[in-house]
Amino acid sequence: MNNKLLLHSCCAVCSSHVISVLAQEYDLSVFYYNPNIWPREEYEHRKSEQIRLINTAPFCSNVKYFDEEYDHSEYLACVNGLEKEPEGGLRCTECFRMRLERTAQFAKKNNFDLFCTTLTVSPHKNSEIINAIGEELAEKYDLSWLYSNFKKKDGYLHSTQLAKEYDLYRQDFCGCEFAWRGRTQTTFM
Repeated sequence: MNNKLLLHSCCAVCSSHVISVLAQEYDLSVFYYNPNIWPREEYEHRKSEQIRLINTAPFCSNVKYFDEEYDHSEYLACVNGLEKEPEGGLRCTECFRMRLERTAQFAKKNNFDLFCTTLTVSPHKNSEIINAIGEELAEKYDLSWLYSNFKKKDGYLHSTQLAKEYDLYRQDFCGCEFAWRGRTQTTFM
């Protein structure tokens, strides 16, 4: 039997390409944990799209789905003091760490062999930082980390093609209110 792999997913669009590749090689489960997404309606929309993809795409036929309760206060505590950091800076690094740590904890508790994330498919995310965090957490939790840079070999392009094919919701920001505010210069809260 293939190794059990827990894939942290940020959204259906990013996960589409990654699942299409990994489901061929692993006993794959998707883990949706994203307390960084704001507001809650946005979080719920992205979550429902993730579930819809898994329930409709043929390449997801053997993929299992897990998630955690939405608690935006976890994210706010994680990035406290980093609110003014630029997009791609230390706030993002801490957000990656928070989500990957919860993924590693879930993987350890539920006897997965290894874990990874869809985050490296995005051209806006630093794969080196994400992989370094993953390796660190794999060592901490006595797991294996699947090193990845899913944007390579047209992975990002493939995810956008699959998004069109399955009519997936394509968001136009990472999900956090600080990125939104930085983009629009508008305060919504």
